[in-house]
Amino acid sequence: MGQRTKTPRAELHTHLGAAVDPVIMWTIAHRQGIRLPVKDYWDFEELITMGADEKNKGVDDMDKKYYHLTELIQSSPEAIEEAVHSVIGGGYRKCNLVLQELRFSPMKRNRTGERDLDFIMLAALWGMRRAMVEYPQVTAGLIVAMDRSFTPAQNAITIEKAIKYASDGIVGIDICGPDRDDFSMKDHAPLFARARKAGLGLTIHSGETGNLEELRYVVRHIKPERIGHGIACIQDKKLMADIVKQGIVLELCPTSNLRNSVVKDVEELRTIIRTLIDHKVRFTINTDGPEMYRTSVLKEEEFLLANDIMSEKELAQCTKWAFEATFIKTKDGKKVRK
Repeated sequence: MGQRTKTPRAELHTHLGAAVDPVIMWTIAHRQGIRLPVKDYWDFEELITMGADEKNKGVDDMDKKYYHLTELIQSSPEAIEEAVHSVIGGGYRKCNLVLQELRFSPMKRNRTGERDLDFIMLAALWGMRRAMVEYPQVTAGLIVAMDRSFTPAQNAITIEKAIKYASDGIVGIDICGPDRDDFSMKDHAPLFARARKAGLGLTIHSGETGNLEELRYVVRHIKPERIGHGIACIQDKKLMADIVKQGIVLELCPTSNLRNSVVKDVEELRTIIRTLIDHKVRFTINTDGPEMYRTSVLKEEEFLLANDIMSEKELAQCTKWAFEATFIKTKDGKKVRK
């Protein structure tokens, strides 16, 4: 094992629907009797992962092509327990992730009400606990995600469930999903305030695409501790200054942004990251989904180094920021430190 592999790492932005090894997903699907669209394992693996030369037309394209199937397979207490357990253990084995926050939408895994949300969440928490017993070097927490495809009333149920299990390992909340014309971040602001009052960390998917108005509202009115992606901020120097002033940390996912055509090419990625560094915006390096994009935090770092986008020293700083920005706390209420 090389020295870079041994470096303790943290990942703050991983979606459960994109993080489970395909062979585990294949087994879970068959155990539950889910009728898959293909009969050969290799065709299935190709369905839920992306090769280096593959690209989606955008985030909406990615959501429809991949997450519908992976979320369906994970839609039972038994499935989600096994999925969460496998991701946390796998992250430690593959690239020494000693701190991992894993996010998922329980309401996208209850089969439109057929499954009980409490059992889905308890199973996810049990899978996490099992993994931490097996890998005592690892500290983990779950982020519960609302979704832009749900109404504020539906998302309010998700928030109440997150608050209910906050003492059991739910550490934060998020809102995910592609941009939608009928979605209002302003209508969801009270839900974020409710979660914050209950002691949960706030991270919000915003600014992954060019929706600057939403990103400005998130930064100036909701004021989360972290933002998922947030790369659109480089278009607005005042906005970057606000992010720095408020101490907001961005969760960058380089390979994901390239695969989903959010970032055109390596040169544009370099411009984005160097602009953030020049304006002193803090950010972390993440995968978005290691199995879907066939990557890891270690591979992301190696990619950034190989393309002369970041230096070893800058990557080490990002790792430090990740440990500082985690929502996971020790029993005495302090942030986890490694």
